[in-house]
Amino acid sequence: MNLDQVRLFQRIVELGSLAAAAREAAMSPSTVSERLASLEASLGVALLNRTTRSISLTDAGRTLWEGADSLLEDASMLESRIRRGVRSLSGPIRISAPSDIGRGFVSAQIDRFQQTYPEVRFEVHLSDGYIDFVGQGFDLALRYGAATDSSLRAMPLGEWSRIICASPNYLSRHGAPETPDDLSEHDCLLMRFGDFLDNQWRFRVGSKRRTIVVSGVRIANDGGLVRKWCVEGAGIALKSELDIATDLEAGRLAPLLTAFSANTRSLQMLFPPHRRQPKRVRAFADYLTEALGKAARS
Repeated sequence: MNLDQVRLFQRIVELGSLAAAAREAAMSPSTVSERLASLEASLGVALLNRTTRSISLTDAGRTLWEGADSLLEDASMLESRIRRGVRSLSGPIRISAPSDIGRGFVSAQIDRFQQTYPEVRFEVHLSDGYIDFVGQGFDLALRYGAATDSSLRAMPLGEWSRIICASPNYLSRHGAPETPDDLSEHDCLLMRFGDFLDNQWRFRVGSKRRTIVVSGVRIANDGGLVRKWCVEGAGIALKSELDIATDLEAGRLAPLLTAFSANTRSLQMLFPPHRRQPKRVRAFADYLTEALGKAARS
């Protein structure tokens, strides 16, 4: 049953003629007659007795007339519910992220996203090492560097600076390195990614690039722990600007060797291969991308 035709049928009855309904709807009388005939054909009954001067309801027409308001109201409510469902988002999103960016930046974006979409549920897995993306059923992941699994779909999120930093407490006790070579006299806080130890820090000295091998008495496979040690004054760390932005702003950490900095690292958003993402996942991915763009410009 065509609801537009039912509405037109209502107006014909209310106005008392096909011609009046045609004038109101800015249609020709023949078009109104055709649409009424189409409605009658779809129902298999005559709805109106028509003469050249008047119309009257048949028994079937009266039944439709009496139920039309309820029918159209129910249809309108159903349409409204469907449209609200399209506008609102709900359901689970499983995310993997490096520990520092997950606890800081990603967590903050989840807070803001859920203010608009409170029915979206998040499960966040924090890890700085390898993850079985497909096997563990993640919807999206953030990862620094190149993806180790070429089957995953990757969205580049730009190059982000890595900053040599230390706390005011550490600097007051040990002083600040003035050149990259001075790092040999300092405790450096190191990250381990699986079998890879991140102890070769890159610098630009004049027109040349140099790699300095650093060492220290603390190594961790968790970026959040390295950041905690650094804030507490245990040593010098190499951290992403995304991870320590609030620490720098609050004065908990200070950037070092800025004249020699050559450390950048790409960030990527990863998605499962060959799978269309639910709307909630696409919406949050877009939200994260926009937030990262704002962070890059600030």
